[in-house]
Amino acid sequence: MGDVDETLGAIRALADGPADRATVMPRAAYTDPDFLARERDRIFAREWLCLGRADAIAEAGQYLTYRINDQPVFAMRQDDGTIRAFSNVCLHRLMQLLPEGEGATGGRCGRRFACPYHGWTYGRDGTLVAAPQMKHLTKAGMRLPEVACTEWQGWIFVCLVDDPPDLQDRLAPLTEAVAPYRVSDYIQVAARDHVWRTNWKLLAENFMESYHLPVAHRATVGAWCPIDKVAFPHPPHPAYTCQTFPKDPDAAYGVAHPDNRHLEGELRHTSIMPTVFPAMMFVLAPDHVWWLSLMPRAVDEVHVRFGASIAPERLRAMPDVETYLRETEAFFDRVNEEDRTLVESIYRGTCAPLAQPGPLSWMERSLREFQGYIVERLD
Repeated sequence: MGDVDETLGAIRALADGPADRATVMPRAAYTDPDFLARERDRIFAREWLCLGRADAIAEAGQYLTYRINDQPVFAMRQDDGTIRAFSNVCLHRLMQLLPEGEGATGGRCGRRFACPYHGWTYGRDGTLVAAPQMKHLTKAGMRLPEVACTEWQGWIFVCLVDDPPDLQDRLAPLTEAVAPYRVSDYIQVAARDHVWRTNWKLLAENFMESYHLPVAHRATVGAWCPIDKVAFPHPPHPAYTCQTFPKDPDAAYGVAHPDNRHLEGELRHTSIMPTVFPAMMFVLAPDHVWWLSLMPRAVDEVHVRFGASIAPERLRAMPDVETYLRETEAFFDRVNEEDRTLVESIYRGTCAPLAQPGPLSWMERSLREFQGYIVERLD
């Protein structure tokens, strides 16, 4: 256990200090339960968090479940085509309504769904429509608490606060950067839920820098990342960080398909890698996107929701779509396993008594921006 304010003071000094003296955050930021408790209260209970892709619940009655801190939620496609989110807890004896086990892949209900405990039944809009053997209950006006929900570039975001900041406004510059890719049209081909034994920030930091790719991922994604051409196209922003990197225009992976008519010039072989603070990150290429959304469970445990989508013109051109999808899923599973091994080892190293935070490379600029975000939210 440590002093949270003391740890935050050390992080602020790093975020505000000169770049050539930047280091990793103090060990306590990753290992102190009190630090995580403040993160849960001031970040995860208040910020926009990603549940998954909107095309995963394309039809009315389809839903995704998630747990934000101790609050189970679900997002469901409505009859009018919109997506709304609600508390996933029955109004009667507080039973969880829709199973979390369906998680990333989603589930489907009819026009109504019932609590598995006593059969209290709800409409897709969260309204209580039946309560067996409750003769004196007035159902009028009883409904599940609604949770703020919005879509951004094909992803579903939810927020537990009553009047959250407008996500579209917060991400406007990033929207402009990713808009040419038309990622909203990409088709989801994989979705997974994992639990990794590491601190959530170590995984976030691992994803938001490309410095490790040629070494740690040399057998997979690192083979196509020229680190000397990594660029940071945007000035520091309070809501996100991002970088870009080009690939060989003749590469078989990560470049625009010939049927792609909307990307031009260098964008046809350039990937953009943003992190939407606090815990949603993605690599967007002209032919695919893969993403993670993180939710801490303990200082050394994080729920990871992963997904991958493919540009529609790429899928249409595949002569054997099933084989392509199996190979694609297997490839990203390999990448995730490489990252899991890394970040679980980093957490063990962070707990080592003799460990000291090391200096950062220019390619790890995003980590300093993340430090600034952490201080702003927790201080």
